[in-house]
Amino acid sequence: MDFTEIYKQSTGLVSFSPGAHFIINAISDRLIVRRADTLQITRTWLLGPPSSTANVLSKGAGKSIATASAAGSSTSDCISHIGWSCDSEYILAASAKKGIVEVFKLRDEHWNARIEAGTEGLVKAEWAPDGRNLLCFSEWGLRVTIWSIVTGTATYIQFPIHPDRGYAFRSDARYFVLAERHKSKDTLGVYDAANSYKLVRHFPLPTGSLSSLALSPTGNHVAVWEGVLEYKLHVLSLAGDVQGSFTPDPDPGFGIRNAAWHPNGMFLAVGGWDDKVHILESLTWSVASTLELSNKIPTGTPLWREPANWLESTHGRGFLSYERLQGPQTISLLRADSSKPNHKSGAVQLEWNQTGTYLLVRFENIPTAAHIYDFPSAGEPFVPRLRCVLQHTRPILQARWNPVRKGSLAFCCGSGSIYTWSDEWVGDGGVEEDMAECIGIPAKKFDTRDLKWAPDGKGLVLMDKDTFCCAFEVEDGET
Repeated sequence: MDFTEIYKQSTGLVSFSPGAHFIINAISDRLIVRRADTLQITRTWLLGPPSSTANVLSKGAGKSIATASAAGSSTSDCISHIGWSCDSEYILAASAKKGIVEVFKLRDEHWNARIEAGTEGLVKAEWAPDGRNLLCFSEWGLRVTIWSIVTGTATYIQFPIHPDRGYAFRSDARYFVLAERHKSKDTLGVYDAANSYKLVRHFPLPTGSLSSLALSPTGNHVAVWEGVLEYKLHVLSLAGDVQGSFTPDPDPGFGIRNAAWHPNGMFLAVGGWDDKVHILESLTWSVASTLELSNKIPTGTPLWREPANWLESTHGRGFLSYERLQGPQTISLLRADSSKPNHKSGAVQLEWNQTGTYLLVRFENIPTAAHIYDFPSAGEPFVPRLRCVLQHTRPILQARWNPVRKGSLAFCCGSGSIYTWSDEWVGDGGVEEDMAECIGIPAKKFDTRDLKWAPDGKGLVLMDKDTFCCAFEVEDGET
């Protein structure tokens, strides 16, 4: 990989454009656009202060934006959310503390639109899939406002339950589903995004205290599940009919941490705090397979282990293969104390690759390891198996699948390196094999705390606490 220079950023706000031609990042209250090929700056904008009207309203609501601003930009002036429209024409920058959202146009640096949240406050702002509407979630779950930058009009939906995990768009962007709470009851609203977000259906949910929801890739079903104290998941149609419910037997006593739909919608992976991942099939919504964490790695499953002190020996330059251990191996698990709140156990991450042939699972009571499970393709007997385990010296902070290549995975562990796993290595005899590599970042001080793939899968944004750089694959024929 080739690495770029290191640039400043704040709060991890760095993002490739959908076409991977540009990169935006925020530094305090300034938005910067760079070319992805040269990292040269092409545009900069400054997020403006709140209007005098907004200041008066905020003081009336018990806030003081002016006072916070005087205290320093670190608390109030910082941009908290950024995002590209789907066609890369527009960019949003929002400051939740200021209650401001500004929209800029890439090809016209003098054009902009501005939204001020007012007394209701702002906790999150993001683009709708059409790239012409903005979703703004207010404080205290009061409402979500959909603003059109074309007409300047707004649509209001009251009482969303969660601004981060209680809504979804169908894959074709036609419908918007939102978990709401009315009269102390969980409900689901289905809205027509193509018709000014008019309500299509509104029905009660079988949950008592909804934790999250996940819309299937086909858009036919939505999975909803309870909070931490109850392991119960329901699958409903968008008409509100319950298709199936799932609770493991015996009940582990704690709720669901994560659920992830298979890319074709035929399976649903569900993981809780009990170190088990249940794979539900879509005909009866019963368990088709259960993946269980064990400290013993079976024969035939390789354990890829990060070499000890490799960063020091290579001075952070070049790359080195993991140690591949064959035969029965054991790994150490942390003992979870279930008597304490937020005990460290269970599936902290469930993520399918883009074809659904692999499932990545990270368990919190073994934070240094990643488990990759192999799933059969259509027509083969449904017998998932553990493909491999990758073990690192430090806990894994992020692990992300390549958005284009089916068998390419990148990790970071808060060190001066990144880690990759791939099933595309061509070995002796032209046969594709697995390969895991440690890649040093040639910088004196850079600890990778987060990473994001470019939409074309050819590069990565790597982020430290207040800096970032990019890593790009070297094309064939280059040196």
